[in-house]
Amino acid sequence: MATLAVRRLLIDLEAPVARHWCGGDAFRTALLNALSMSFPAGEQFFIDAVRAGVQALPADRQERWREAIKGFIGQEAAHRRIHARFNEHLARQGLVDQWTPRMLEQQKLLAGTDPRHAIAVTAATEHFTAMMGEWLLAHPEALAGAEPRLQTLWLWHSAEETEHKAAAFDLYRALDGNHAWRVRWFRRITTSFLVDVARQTLANLRRDGTLWRFGTWRSAARLLFGRQGLVRQNIGAWRDYLREDFHPAQHDSDLSARWLAAHRDQYLPVGA
Repeated sequence: MATLAVRRLLIDLEAPVARHWCGGDAFRTALLNALSMSFPAGEQFFIDAVRAGVQALPADRQERWREAIKGFIGQEAAHRRIHARFNEHLARQGLVDQWTPRMLEQQKLLAGTDPRHAIAVTAATEHFTAMMGEWLLAHPEALAGAEPRLQTLWLWHSAEETEHKAAAFDLYRALDGNHAWRVRWFRRITTSFLVDVARQTLANLRRDGTLWRFGTWRSAARLLFGRQGLVRQNIGAWRDYLREDFHPAQHDSDLSARWLAAHRDQYLPVGA
């Protein structure tokens, strides 16, 4: 597994965030806000999962894998911290995070089980975040009109999710996780993720007072199901995960590397 750099993003999150910060678009804002709400608890789960996974390896392989996942853990910890700060702005706007409590209850179901289950969940969710990250890097117009600092936040996160998309997958294979369970968990995560992101997005729109506006749903249709839409563009990538010979490296990550190289002034490498 390639060594992953940990980066501290150099943006100011002290200044208030506009209610419709994503170019004045209620739906795009509500969807990205929903995703942000899930990140702190989700990223902590991933960190705990890979740490437990390394502990489950034979003793003679643990030290090598601890080194291998340091960058992954560092990146996820950075994402958790910065989105927690972003979410504080959302709470001050009156938005209520209903996703995290459900997520924490779901995570409890894996307590005490074979650690490969949590790793499979992590790998599956990381495939989703990588698909979304690659799409956002390819379609930065989805952030059109947003403040530069918030565009940087989401594109940096997208680039790093794409960069470390194979970490949990490789650890699952190192633990001799089988294909059937990998796919089974991916199907479960597909259902739970789509339901949860939809519920939180709708809740955000309802509290925002924009749920029943025609423009909200016109934007949703374009963003999700347009010719270059998030859903339409990712059907193939979603289906790929079901193949027994699949590996995340089969999906090109060039946009991630290019964005990180072109925006070195936006972050400070801090090591792993």
